[in-house]
Amino acid sequence: MSVERKIIHIDCDCFYAAVEMRDRPALRDVPLAVGGAAERRGVIATCNYPARRFGVRSAMSTRTALQRCPRLVLVPPDFQRYREASQAIHAIFLDYTDRIEPLSLDEAYLDVTGLSHCRGSASLMAQEIRSRIAAEVGITASAGIAPNKLLAKIASDWRKPDGQFVITPGEIDAFMCELPVARLWGVGKATAARLADMGAQTCAELQRWPLERLVQRFGKMGASLYRQCRGIDAREVVRERMRKSLSVEQTYAQDLADLEACLAALPVLVDDFAARFARSGAVGEHAEPLVRAKPVVKIKFDDFTQTTVEAAGAPTLSTFAALLRQGWARGARPVRLLGVGVRLDEAGPTQPELWD
Repeated sequence: MSVERKIIHIDCDCFYAAVEMRDRPALRDVPLAVGGAAERRGVIATCNYPARRFGVRSAMSTRTALQRCPRLVLVPPDFQRYREASQAIHAIFLDYTDRIEPLSLDEAYLDVTGLSHCRGSASLMAQEIRSRIAAEVGITASAGIAPNKLLAKIASDWRKPDGQFVITPGEIDAFMCELPVARLWGVGKATAARLADMGAQTCAELQRWPLERLVQRFGKMGASLYRQCRGIDAREVVRERMRKSLSVEQTYAQDLADLEACLAALPVLVDDFAARFARSGAVGEHAEPLVRAKPVVKIKFDDFTQTTVEAAGAPTLSTFAALLRQGWARGARPVRLLGVGVRLDEAGPTQPELWD
């Protein structure tokens, strides 16, 4: 008989902004965002909850954020301090389990199956971890507790900020029936709209679709949707996660007017990427790939529409230039941002988006 897994997903609340508020208490009650300057076409990395009440969101342009909230206090990111806070949080995790899968500086899965801390209660462990993060690091975190990673991550968002939510094995069916499909992994606006056209806005409605028809419509994603809408997720908590992608991008102070201007800007971007790629260890001593690297180009046009293009081949200037030509033709208008990178694949499974 298999042991029911106990997975905790810890997610710090507005992490970068939380560190800034911790270090500068005067910022606690004012709308605050961490990001780049508007005059440099900066983007919001994260913001606190007072800012969110004005409609400010992560990944929003700083200019739009300031239009929505003229009193917004904008600070540049300080990644050294964020890394130090992350390391302190990770040290707390290690007091409970070594089965830790970091997702980012402020987010991780913990597998606490069969452990004796807090009388074996994952809920009590999550509560204690959150209390220690508040006391020792000075910021708040939310937690989700469930039998698998999918549900734990969904649950951690349920009572944000500074809360936690438990989904027990016996509650999965009822919980999933009410869950909007937009909360599932990999379901963005476009996929959610396609599912709505099919009459599937909740997981209960999606469960009526047989596996074969979902695969026919969505390919491999269809099989994932079939499992997810039933709360099924067999993924293990992995201590070391292989890098899925590597990329660089540049937002330009002045739009690149045409394809020729984009091509002229490309070599500097590719040189920057090549240096990062060499440092990453994705190539061996004799430049033989340790992983399969699929080149990708990202383009954001001046109307904020964007496209990505990828193809098999080596990540060289000529390959990126060919992809750039293909992608630019889709919009054929001035460009505000270019990105180049690779998707890295060791064993062949599908990868998440390069620029999530």
